[in-house]
Parts: sequence; C-alpha cells; structure tokens
Amino acid sequence: MKKILTVLVVGSLIIGCGEKKEEKKGGFEMNRTKKEVKAEKTSGEVPIDLNNKGVGPITSVEFGTEIDTELAAKGEKIYSTICVACHMAEQRMIGPAMKGLYDKRSPEWVMNMILNPDGMLKEDPIAKALLKEYNNSIMLNQNLSKDDARAIAEYLRTL
Repeated sequence: MKKILTVLVVGSLIIGCGEKKEEKKGGFEMNRTKKEVKAEKTSGEVPIDLNNKGVGPITSVEFGTEIDTELAAKGEKIYSTICVACHMAEQRMIGPAMKGLYDKRSPEWVMNMILNPDGMLKEDPIAKALLKEYNNSIMLNQNLSKDDARAIAEYLRTL
C-alpha cells in the first residue's frame, strides 16, 4: 500500500508541476511590460498678436511718447496691491511675467484682460491659449475702473 501511495504522490507531483496551458479569460488583464511612449510636440505656443484688441470695453488706447509718471505711480500702487499675487515683472508665476508685455500684446488687449477677464477667457483666442498654458489658472475679475486699468497699463510700460 505504501508503494501505491508513493507512486500516486510522485505521479501527481509530476503532473502538477508539468507544463500548463494558460487559458485567457475575458476580463481585466494587467501587462507590466514597459512600452516606450513618445511625447508628441504640440504647437501650443501662445501667439503674438499686436492687432488683437481683445473682448471688452476698450477699443482704442493711445500711449504718449513719454511715460506719464504720475499715472504710472498710481498704476504701480494698484499693481502691487492686486496683481503681484499672480504676476511678477520678470518671472512666470501663476500668471505670465509682465516685462515686455507690449512686445506681445496690444494696449487694448491688456486693458480688456484687466477689465473683462471672464469675457476674454471665453472668447479671445490668446486668452484661451494663456489659460491652457498656465494650467487653467483663471484671472479673476478685480472690478477695476477704466481709469485704474489705464494706470496699470501705464505702469506696465515702465517694466
């Protein structure tokens, strides 16, 4: 009897440890092999457009040849109170850097963005591109007057 049991145990071990055919079942399957995924380059750059006046109440702004220092000082005060939370002069933060802004945007666009950020983010292609570039960080409406926006625009010329 011992011999029969030994033969059965050894036989079942051989059969149990032999090659198994794997059946694939429909359902969840996890593949842990690494696949090389190449990132596609997208042309997601924000366009430079000095002719775009944006969406809002400002249709025309005339900058004088000289900077109005009194107006710029008023704009600096407003900027340092409200805008520095998201914007620095020479460095990206939550929002874009402000230095050289008028090399990329028209004064009308800048003032409309200050006065009407909600409308700009809904309708203006540049504002939409900036929103995407800055991880959907929206610019909040600060409820500034046209005079305040003009003062900030003048201050931005000094950067």
